[in-house]
Amino acid sequence: QVQLVESGGGLVQAGGSLRLTCATEGRTFSSYAMGWFRQAPGKEREFVAVISKNGGVTNYADSAKGRFTISRDNAKNTVYLQMDSPQPEDTAVYYCATVRSGTYYYTARSSNEYEYWGQGTQVTVSS
Repeated sequence: QVQLVESGGGLVQAGGSLRLTCATEGRTFSSYAMGWFRQAPGKEREFVAVISKNGGVTNYADSAKGRFTISRDNAKNTVYLQMDSPQPEDTAVYYCATVRSGTYYYTARSSNEYEYWGQGTQVTVSS
């Protein structure tokens, strides 16, 4: 079992910046590729970004490319999502999750390809 805890959400003005953090305990963190998803009210959960186990490879949803950056620090058992120039349409609850074992992380964009999830952190972008 992997417990993930997101933090860093809040209210931000459009065009500002925000960094989300997902932390876990334990020595198995580096054995998981990690992803970020988001869910806006009345919408399905959608993929945002994924990062390889060692942090060397990343992949993004089109909506996140050029604005968001996923990174990780395996020494701190932490994965980050840097949100630059967020817009009101980025308002959502953001979740981190571990890529399911046996799943090719680079193309993992469906929530069922992820196994362990955090509780989410609310991001609200004001115009």
